[in-house]
Amino acid sequence: MIHSSIRNLTLALALILPPAASALAQAVPTLRDSVTVTSDIVRIGDLVDNAGAVANVPIFRSPDLGTRGAVATDRIIEAIRPHQLIDIDTRGLAEVVVTRASRTISSQEISARIAALLAGRYSLGEARDIAITFDHEARSVQVEPSASGELQAVSLVFDPRTGRFDATFDLPSSAVLHRQPARFTGIAVETIDAIAVAHPVEHGEILTESDLTVLRRPKSEGGAITDINAVIGLSPRRQLRPGQPLHAADLMRPEIVQRNDTVTIVYQVPGLTLTLRGQAQEAGALGDSISVLNLQSKRMVQGIVSGPGRVTVKPVATRVVDNGSEVAVPAQSIPPERQD
Repeated sequence: MIHSSIRNLTLALALILPPAASALAQAVPTLRDSVTVTSDIVRIGDLVDNAGAVANVPIFRSPDLGTRGAVATDRIIEAIRPHQLIDIDTRGLAEVVVTRASRTISSQEISARIAALLAGRYSLGEARDIAITFDHEARSVQVEPSASGELQAVSLVFDPRTGRFDATFDLPSSAVLHRQPARFTGIAVETIDAIAVAHPVEHGEILTESDLTVLRRPKSEGGAITDINAVIGLSPRRQLRPGQPLHAADLMRPEIVQRNDTVTIVYQVPGLTLTLRGQAQEAGALGDSISVLNLQSKRMVQGIVSGPGRVTVKPVATRVVDNGSEVAVPAQSIPPERQD
């Protein structure tokens, strides 16, 4: 009843007073629905617009840095009552959300800082090549919004044999972190690029750049192929699965002649080229030596895969002795039959 009378009086004054006096009469203390604070205490003026002389009076502790909390309207009115601020317009709000502003130092920033320190102090190569794994899920660090600069290592211990580290950080410009430094433990590993397939690849397929991806793997593992160009154009010896670094033993030149393929046998000597039909007795890549059956003579010859479906047989020089002198005589690896 009293509150209603005061509101009616305020409205009446607004109608009869000059503009300046009318504006003053309308400055009713009004509850906010949400507020962001930078201090560790919440003042009346943070929660109530037009709080007047009591605006700087503290009434609550703020939430932790970077967090928020809700305060019931009844609690706010009860906390303000002793300070003679009356007739607050609550606008029907049940609570007010209070957020504590902060600067967030992410776990990625913390990892990068640890890697940079280890690279500089322990010669672990480039910081970008050091993988950091925390013992527990690394949480971001919250400091005051005004806190500037980068984390400073209070202590840093590293065991090169196991890769374990123990790092404690301070930030001189942050009262919170200076009071309670942040500690992180885990494992640091120097890594290298390793080539792997991006999807399953079957035996015999020819690898292209779109089939490949780059993984980061511990340098200590060794043996993995690191140059993507060294893989393009090769073929897997077995089925390949994603996530596994490729090694030289996993790959081969693509087989362009398959076992039992009908091939052209090419026999060349100066001034003479013979071509015959043959059957490959084994698979081979370009430049491989394979056995081929001459389908006319049924004799087995050895040749070099020189193209798809093509095997070249070279003459082999033999030496015979006639009257004490050595004479080189070409020995024919296949009979000189000519295939039309």
